[in-house]
Amino acid sequence: MPDLLIDLWHQLVSVEHLGLYLTLGWLAYVLWLGLWITLQKRAPAATLSWLISLAALPYLGFLIYYFFGPQRIKRQRLRRVRARASLPAPPAGLAPSAEAIELARVAQATTGLPPTTATSAQLLIDGAATFEALLAAVAQAREHVHLEYYIYEPDRTGAALRDALIARARAGVEVRLLLDAVGSGKVSRRFLQPLLDAGGEVAWFHPMRLRWFWKRPWLNLRTHRKIVVIDGRVAFTGGINITDAQDERLRDDAYRDLHLRLEGDVVRSLQLVFVEDWAYATGEAPLRLPDVPPQPGAVAAQVLVSGPDSSWEAIHRLHVGAIHAAQRRVWLVTPYFVPGEAAMMALTSAALGGVDVRLLVPKLSDSRLVTYAARSYFDDLLAAGVRIYEYGPRLLHTKALLCDDALAIIGSANFDNRSFRLNFEVSVLFCDPALADGLSGLIEHECGRAIRVRDDRDRPLWRTRVPEALARLVSPLL
Repeated sequence: MPDLLIDLWHQLVSVEHLGLYLTLGWLAYVLWLGLWITLQKRAPAATLSWLISLAALPYLGFLIYYFFGPQRIKRQRLRRVRARASLPAPPAGLAPSAEAIELARVAQATTGLPPTTATSAQLLIDGAATFEALLAAVAQAREHVHLEYYIYEPDRTGAALRDALIARARAGVEVRLLLDAVGSGKVSRRFLQPLLDAGGEVAWFHPMRLRWFWKRPWLNLRTHRKIVVIDGRVAFTGGINITDAQDERLRDDAYRDLHLRLEGDVVRSLQLVFVEDWAYATGEAPLRLPDVPPQPGAVAAQVLVSGPDSSWEAIHRLHVGAIHAAQRRVWLVTPYFVPGEAAMMALTSAALGGVDVRLLVPKLSDSRLVTYAARSYFDDLLAAGVRIYEYGPRLLHTKALLCDDALAIIGSANFDNRSFRLNFEVSVLFCDPALADGLSGLIEHECGRAIRVRDDRDRPLWRTRVPEALARLVSPLL
């Protein structure tokens, strides 16, 4: 074999004008790939980053872009319009601020989901409280349990929820579990078989099918949503996945996170998001669900969804809009902070205008590259007057934005390009002083346990400044 390779090498280098042919081949590759990327009409910085990176990797760059490059997905919009036509109208008695009304209009225009209300919106801090509330609600299910998760681990936490679902399925409750094929890749058929035998249904979001080799894979486009809807009356959403890594009772290093338990008309919106995702993943007709009587509440709420099936970047747009509209404070909590130009402009403008702007991020995220990229933005934020806090030693996984005294956004979306453009995400926009007060107390408590980042911090050249600068270069791709 080595002799054959040596012989092939000698034949190759003996080709006349080999350098010219390789140069022409590289130019054709760059022009073709460049045209493909440019026609995507993405942000100039991201487009240039892809072009420069892939030009340095002849031919291999094609495979990288093919598997991991940005893509658009066309989903069946007519189904979505028909399904959302049955959403109840918000009660006329609510009187949110003018800024909240404008944000609600933008949210409805970009997602198709109108503003609604909740009779109850409970903040669940960390995994123990979330899993206890979730298992208790599942045990009360009488008609159906719908679940969608990015990460579902076959560990103690995953087995406890699976067994609870098996019990309900055996009792005649319809159980449907939608899992992301990458995030929940450890879940085996053997682990799920008892649930299937009990009558439950399982579907996978964007599974890899090698037999469809002619189709471009969606390896980089994941559902990052966490949704549970029980009987159309109770729902859970937020940042917590089904894994021991998020249960502080099982691990001292469990993530610090936030989730929501919701009741009222807002549950209908989350139900429709699940129904669309289930229909998309399975190829089946949208589920026909029993009607739930309207349950208007006092908490103004609106479900936000975004993903590569829409160019509006609804969650990103609503974050930026809320920051611009803030008059008194903007408190942002996120595990991944890689802002685009619009978000950086909004944050720095708010701080320069005298708004109390705070950013709470983990001291070290689970990606060192993202940690360096986030810190590369700190100097500009600090110069504008933003107060930055790094939380540790547990990994901060909360995703929340608090503006002024009533406006809050809580959900699955990080403050980065991947969440805003590539992942399928879900968040909830609230306009409610009581919920905002609870979130304010939580953030203040977290900031009190975190380290404040200062201008005079030690920043060695090779250990901090150079890695941060390099990470900043690839931040549009993160």
